[in-house]
Amino acid sequence: MKIVARLALIFSGLFALAAFFTSLTRVWGLNISSLDGREPLNYHFSLYLPDNRNSFFTGIIRGAERAAAELNAAVSVHSIDPAKNEFEMASYTGVDGVIVCPYLDDALARGQLEKLGGHNIPVVLLNHNIAHDQPWPFIGTNNFDMGRRIGLISMRLRSAQGIPEPLRLAVVYSDKAPGIYAERELVEMGMVTALGPDASVMSFKTNLNPLDAEALLSGLFRDQPNTEGLDINTIVFTDSSDTVAAAQTLVDMNLVGRVQVIGFGADPGVLENIRKGIVACSVVIDSERIGYEALRSLTALRTTGYTSATIDTGIEIITGSGL
Repeated sequence: MKIVARLALIFSGLFALAAFFTSLTRVWGLNISSLDGREPLNYHFSLYLPDNRNSFFTGIIRGAERAAAELNAAVSVHSIDPAKNEFEMASYTGVDGVIVCPYLDDALARGQLEKLGGHNIPVVLLNHNIAHDQPWPFIGTNNFDMGRRIGLISMRLRSAQGIPEPLRLAVVYSDKAPGIYAERELVEMGMVTALGPDASVMSFKTNLNPLDAEALLSGLFRDQPNTEGLDINTIVFTDSSDTVAAAQTLVDMNLVGRVQVIGFGADPGVLENIRKGIVACSVVIDSERIGYEALRSLTALRTTGYTSATIDTGIEIITGSGL
């Protein structure tokens, strides 16, 4: 019996030793390659965006993920909403770098960005710049130039129609496009530069409700017929869903042709309204390129300590003749 017991102990010991070496081999394999057989990821970056996941922000995420795949990096997406405290905790996460759309109070955003710098975490900003003694790299559009081009397009539209009445322009900002709203002073400075020093630009704002643009136009042209609404002959929108809602409202109110619409984005609904002649043209920002360039810049900053101070991704104007 003692011999049998000893043989059983020896056998179980050898079995355990074999299992140990098998586990050790697999752990070693995980240390030198990822689960899909590739080399370990080079970096882990975090992207902080507003909770609004419209096509613009979806494009930023898509571009960042494409660059991450090319550079063998990982990118995780987080909320910048102060109520969720995710951005406030960014400096303690130990990530290799952070991309931020800083749609907060500038003083609050600056404080959090400085905390990231204190933890030696490099930062790249998107769409809205934050003034600082040592500026962070910025990726996005030149909002002054965007406003200037919108002003020039507005004048061309009135001239092409042969309408003698002066241009009376309104721009509609939106909580759905906080980046442009945050840069509204630059946008309007660009418009006035194109229109001339005597030009006045009225401004309005919609909320996150996709139908708020409909309520705005109804208030301007129907509910208050004796107000400044009747003086507006060109409206610029800064959000794609506002553009679509406004186009339908103009059709319902029989104002197509009387009020020129410069829309925003290249969503199917916007393009269809351009084809129908309801929307004159649309301003398009390549948000996917913004996300792509941001992650590449952050990788360069992490790797070499240097990157371009500013990358202007530009805009495109889509007209009916271009479709």
